[in-house]
Order: sequence, then structure tokens, then C-alpha cells
Amino acid sequence: MGQMLQIALPKGRLGEKVFKMFAAAGFDCPEALEDTRKLIFENAEAGVCFFWVKPSDVAIYVERGAADVGVVGKDILMEYKPELFELLDLEVGKCRLAVAGKKGFYDSTEHTLRVATKFPSITMEYYGKKCRDIDIIKLNGSIELAPILGLSDVILDIVETGKTLLENDLEPFETVAEVSARLVANRSAFQFKNKEIQRLLEGLKAQVEAKR
Repeated sequence: MGQMLQIALPKGRLGEKVFKMFAAAGFDCPEALEDTRKLIFENAEAGVCFFWVKPSDVAIYVERGAADVGVVGKDILMEYKPELFELLDLEVGKCRLAVAGKKGFYDSTEHTLRVATKFPSITMEYYGKKCRDIDIIKLNGSIELAPILGLSDVILDIVETGKTLLENDLEPFETVAEVSARLVANRSAFQFKNKEIQRLLEGLKAQVEAKR
């Protein structure tokens, strides 16, 4: 029996989908999917301990060593740049970061572009490369409202199907980055629990390749 792996998974549909991949890789814990108020789920026989956290918090748990590995959206890694190892694109939870605004919007460079977003760092870097003068408006929810109500000219946000944008007379203009779920590891754990992490990595790789 190797060392036990502490695994942080994002709450929600993505986490449940990824959990099934972990289980298929030999790191199962059926109790983790039960409707319960428990926060930590352990399977000593499989050498695994799971806990569910808010998606944006997974990287923090892994970076600071409370979890050995976890699953994080590429958007979170781009925004916060945590000090951890990105091991594998799991090729699930696919979407994109995009700039969107009202249909027919024209970006006049004579004015500062007002951009509403949950991702200020990504926005600053993206427009910095374009040498575009911007005013970032940091919001936490209902980003689509900003251009509709005149709070911003455009938004930079996650787009999955684009249906919400279309229903509100908005459209995506530019793709900033493709996003999907990534397997990440704590740097110290990758060294001291390398055997267990490599076994998990190989099991997940096989599933990703099989679906292609």
C-alpha cells in the first residue's frame, strides 16, 4: 500500500464527471457521491481521500499543500498563476474565454475601452499585448448585464454555448483562450508522493486518449 493521496475536486457537475475518471483510474470512493453533509471522504483500501470545494478554491488547497492533487479550470490557472504543477488536460469542461458585447459594437480606439470581467489579470494581460487602453470593471456575477446597462463596452468572460449572450442581444467577438479542466499537483507532494501521483496520472491519461 502506498501513501494516501489527498484530492480536491470542484463541486458541481464537472467535479462529478471528473470523479468518475478518478474512480476508473483506481482511485474510487463511492461514499463521495452520496447525499451527505460530510466534507471528507476516505477509502483507505484505494489509498485516497477526496474533498469537494468551490471550483475557484481548488488551486489554493493544492498550492498550500492541504491537497496533493486537484482539478482546476485553465481559466483559474491563468488568472491567479498559482505555484503548482499542471500535469494533464483532462479534456472535459471545455469552454472558452471570450470578449463579447452588443451586436455590431465598434471599438473606437479614441476612447478608453471599458471591460467588465471576473478575470482582471487575464484582461490586463490580453489587452496589454494589444497596447489597448482599458478600464477594468471587476464584477462577480451577471457579467452580461454590464454592456446591456451601459456599465461597460464589452465583457471578458467564460462562454460555453453562447446561448445566454444571444438571448440578450450580445455576441462574442474574440476568443482569448480555450479552457478545460486540468489535473494539478502540489510541488512538494509531486516529489514525495510521486509513485501514487504517477499511477493516477497514467490512469487518467489512458481515459483521455481513449475518448479521442
